[in-house]
Amino acid sequence: MTLFNRRQAIATLGAATAVGLAAPALAQNRKITVGALRFTSHAGSFVGFERDYFKEAGLDVELRFFEAAQPMAVAIASGDVDYAITAISGGLVSLAQKGAVKVIGGGLQEEPGIDGQKFLVSDAAYQAGITAPGMLDGKSFGMTQAGSSFHYMGAKMAEAEGIELKFKPLQKVGAVIGALKSGQIDAWSIVPHIAKPLAGSGAVHIIGDVATYLPDYQVTTVFTSSKNASDEQEMTRNFLAGYSKGVADYNAAMIAKDGGDAGVDEMVDLIHNYVYTDRPRDKAAPSIINGTMRLNEGAKLNVASVRDQLEWFQSEGLVDSDITLETLVDTSYVETAGS
Repeated sequence: MTLFNRRQAIATLGAATAVGLAAPALAQNRKITVGALRFTSHAGSFVGFERDYFKEAGLDVELRFFEAAQPMAVAIASGDVDYAITAISGGLVSLAQKGAVKVIGGGLQEEPGIDGQKFLVSDAAYQAGITAPGMLDGKSFGMTQAGSSFHYMGAKMAEAEGIELKFKPLQKVGAVIGALKSGQIDAWSIVPHIAKPLAGSGAVHIIGDVATYLPDYQVTTVFTSSKNASDEQEMTRNFLAGYSKGVADYNAAMIAKDGGDAGVDEMVDLIHNYVYTDRPRDKAAPSIINGTMRLNEGAKLNVASVRDQLEWFQSEGLVDSDITLETLVDTSYVETAGS
């Protein structure tokens, strides 16, 4: 029999309650793999892992890192990864249509009053007079793949501004950054922990906010295989419990600043184990702090934003027109917003 002290028991029950779930099966110690990108927006997974919230929820977690959203979706479908947090892509939607994956929660969302994703231009474009998103007509815009979140953000901005962009797929975020800094592409959009340091280097300039065009954009989602969503409900709830405790800690430290400067420093130290690991802590800290955006408490999901993304993929012919929202999303696990 496994014994738990009072602190562990209360923490575990709190993790379950945070997402409206029953207490997890503590003795299970089930091995799972969680996919992530090395972004501050994945801090819920990092904190859940480092502070043993997944262990308290009965899970033995291995983190596996990717460089783009669509390969992560493929890994979920193949069973190589059990859960992941990343942007909705055309590839993910197509896998959902095949019955392979399901969105089960929200990760990161644009929110009024909190600094969010930025539109960037190369120094060459900026010096040529491009100082606002609406001035990018006919210019090149970087993305990883067609149907990626970068494609969606750029297209929605272009639609609102009545302009056209030339989208250039470069497969990996690092390749997009290199192309933007060297002037091989004119523009891009990305989370602030990447955008602000790039702008500080002088090789890139911030010209606008994604939230101006997509104020409630559900930037990332929590997703899993359709099999896990339907047949492994206890494991899925346990994962969401551990993850949600990590999210709550991150928001408390970095948004509410409940622990003051010491709490921020502690959270930065934790995140630095995964983000900007090639930099010393003092060089990485400003970028990590600049990347602070509120994560969805309890993995709450903005269904209206997900619907808009699905309808855009369909309008562009990137996914089949008959895919329904119910095919993509399982709303039974978390609180939802919109319809």
